[in-house]
Formats: sequence, structure tokens, C-alpha cells
Amino acid sequence: MISVEVVSDEKNWSKKIKKREFFFHSICKSLPKKYQFINKKIFLTLFLSNNKSIKKLNKQFRNKNKPTDILSFPNHKKIKLKNKLYLGDIIISYNFMDNPKNQKIILFKRKVIKTFIHGFLHLLGFNHIKLKDYKKMLIEEQKIYQSVVKKIN
Repeated sequence: MISVEVVSDEKNWSKKIKKREFFFHSICKSLPKKYQFINKKIFLTLFLSNNKSIKKLNKQFRNKNKPTDILSFPNHKKIKLKNKLYLGDIIISYNFMDNPKNQKIILFKRKVIKTFIHGFLHLLGFNHIKLKDYKKMLIEEQKIYQSVVKKIN
């Protein structure tokens, strides 16, 4: 079972996703079984932020002085906290998700789901540095997304 601890420094997130913890918990419950960690206690932290904050983190940790849609920081050590295994942190920028600004709420949520899945796969060790790894990650991301969207909608 995966639990997500959601933190935010951007008030606009609550305008688009009213029950954030429930929303991300629903995504995790809708993941294909091989990603649900059944009979295990797994958690990650999710920071719902904005371009200003994510730009600082991108500069600090990746030496890229620009905002991005998502950052993932996998936990490479097997750390147990509160009898749960900690996967790592995901940060998502509201500004990237809310572009274009006039998109319907369902499109906003779908973009967030897809982005969250992308970050989740990074926490599990997927990357897209090489083209073959990019293709493998993209295929997995699409499979998971289709599974989640069917169950949530």
C-alpha cells in the first residue's frame, strides 16, 4: 500500500483539486497491481508548488536555472520511517499544470495524473537519459495512465 503525504506552498492547487490527499490516494489505489506494493507499507512525499519554488530547486539540485513541470528525488537508501519504506519526493509546478489557463478541470486533473505517474516512475528507478530508456519509460507511463484514468473517471 502506498501513502502520499501532500504538502503545498501554492494556494491555487486547492482551487483545482479540492481534496488533494484523496485525489492522490485514488491515483495510487488505481495503479496496476505490480505498482501498488500490496502487503507493504510504502510512502512518498508530494510537494505541490509553483514555478518560483521549483525553479529554485531545479537550480540547487540540477544546476538548471529554469522552472520545470516536475522534479523527482528518489530515496536511494532503504530508509524506514514510521514502519513505512520511504520512496522519495515529487514536486509538481502548478503553473505548468494550469497551462493553458482556460482548460477544463478534467484536463487539468489528467495532466496532473500523467505528471504524477512520471515522477512516481522516477522514484522507482526509471529514467529517460538514453533514448531506449525514454521509450521504455514512456510505454510504462502510458500503460499506467490508461489503467488509472479508467478507474478514476
